[in-house]
Amino acid sequence: MKKLYLLLLGGVFAALSCKVEPKETPTKATSKKTHKVDSTNIKHLFNTALTQGKSYEWLRDLTTNIGGRLSGSPEAAKAVIWGEKIMKEVGLDSVWLQPVMVPHWVRGEKEEASYTFEGKKVNVPICALGFSIATPNEGITAKVIEVKSLEEAKKLGDKAKGNIIFYNGAFDNTLINTFQAYGGCVGQRFAGASAVASLGAKGVIVRSMTNGIDDYPHTGSMGYGDLPKEKYIPAAAISSRAAENLSKHLQKNPNLNFYFKQSCKTLPDAPSFNVVGEIKGSENPDKILVVGGHLDSWDLGDGAHDDGTGIVQSLEVAYLFKKNGITPKNTLRVVFFMNEENGMRGAKEYARLAKENGEVHVAALESDAGGHTPRGFSIDANKENLHLVQSWKKLLAPYGLHDLVKGGSGADIGPLKDEHVTLVGYRPDSQRYFDYHHTVIDTFDKVNKRELELGSASMASIIYLMDKYLYAKKPIKP
Repeated sequence: MKKLYLLLLGGVFAALSCKVEPKETPTKATSKKTHKVDSTNIKHLFNTALTQGKSYEWLRDLTTNIGGRLSGSPEAAKAVIWGEKIMKEVGLDSVWLQPVMVPHWVRGEKEEASYTFEGKKVNVPICALGFSIATPNEGITAKVIEVKSLEEAKKLGDKAKGNIIFYNGAFDNTLINTFQAYGGCVGQRFAGASAVASLGAKGVIVRSMTNGIDDYPHTGSMGYGDLPKEKYIPAAAISSRAAENLSKHLQKNPNLNFYFKQSCKTLPDAPSFNVVGEIKGSENPDKILVVGGHLDSWDLGDGAHDDGTGIVQSLEVAYLFKKNGITPKNTLRVVFFMNEENGMRGAKEYARLAKENGEVHVAALESDAGGHTPRGFSIDANKENLHLVQSWKKLLAPYGLHDLVKGGSGADIGPLKDEHVTLVGYRPDSQRYFDYHHTVIDTFDKVNKRELELGSASMASIIYLMDKYLYAKKPIKP
C-alpha cells in the first residue's frame, strides 16, 4: 500500500511537472517586465528633469555670479566653494574637497595685433594661448610665413628664422562630427610653437579652432615640449575671419609685417580642489559609479558650455535619483574635476587616490561636450560591457539617444581606464559647440534650458542602467 501511494504521488508530481511552461517563456516574461520597469523609471527621470530640474538655475548662478574659472584664479576658488555648497544642498550623503596643486597662468592686459595692407591698418582679434610667454613690452613685429600644418612648418628650415609662423589649418567641414574636425587640426595650436622655435621663429599665430567664420579668437592650451626656456616664443590665436583675411592679403603682399603684443605669464602652482560628493550604494557601497565634468574653464567667457553644463548635469543626475526615490545599488559619486583645461591635475589626482585607497570603480560618465541636444554616448569598455550598453538602445532611443558607439569617453575619467571599468562620454549634438568653445561668447545665454535638462535626464538614465546591470570584477590595481 505504501509503495502504491508513493507511485501515485510520483505520478502526480510527474503530471504537474509536465504542465510547467518551457524555460524560455518565463525568461521572456521576466525580460518584458524588466524592460517595462526600466522604461517607466527612465520616463520618470525625464519628466522630473523637464518639470522640476535645477540644472539651468545652477548654471545661471555659476556663470553669471562667478564667471570664467581658470585654474589658480580667485574665480576658480569661488567655484570650489560654490560646488561644495550646492552638493550639500542636494542632500548627498557626504561631500568633501580633494586637494590638488594646479598650474596658475594669467593672461594679463588685453592683447593687441595688427598689420598694414594697401596703406590701411588692419586690426586683428587675437588672444594669447594658455601657457604662452609674453612678447617683449613693445610687442613683436615680423614678416609672416603661412603654413597649413605642423608637418609643413617643420620643413621650413632656415626660412622660419626671425619670422612669425602663421598656422592656417582649418577644420575639415565635410566631417559631420565637429570633434573629429577639431582633433584634425588642434595639434597646430598645442605644438605649433615648439615645432618652429628651434628653427629660430620669432613667434606663432594660429587660426582659431572653429568650423565657423567669426571675429572671436579661441584660446586653448599650448606647450613648449622639451625646449629650454630661452627658446620659448610667444604664441597666440587669431579669429577665423582674421585668418581668412590675412591669408588673402599675404597672397597679394607676401612681405607684409605682422605685429602683436601680449603680457601673459605663468605663476607658481596654486592650491585648489576637486569637489566630490556621493550617495552610498544600498547593496555594493564599496563599488563606485562616477559622473562628472570639469569645474575650471578658460578666462575669456563664463565657461557655460565648457564645462558649466557638464558640472550641473552631473549633479542633477544625483538630484533626479533622489527626487524619484531611486537608491543606487553601487555608490554614486559626483565629481567636479579641477584643471582639465590646462593640466589635468584634478583627474590625475582623483585616479591616484582611487588606486591608493583600493577603490573599485564600476563605471564613469563624463559630460564635457556642451549642453546641446542629446544624441547618445560613446563607450570605452571591454567587448562584453560594450555590447551590454549597446543593448539598451531600445530604452534610450525614444529620447533621441540613438548613438551608442565605441569610442573615447572623456579626459577627466580617462585616468580611471581599466579592462573592467566602463567609461562613457555623453555626446550631445556637436554642430554649435565650436562656435563658443574657449571664447568670450561662451556665456549663459548660449545655453538652451530644455536641451540642458534633456542632457541631465539622458545622463541619469544611463547611470541608472549601468548601476543596475554592470558589475565590477576587480579593483583598479594600486
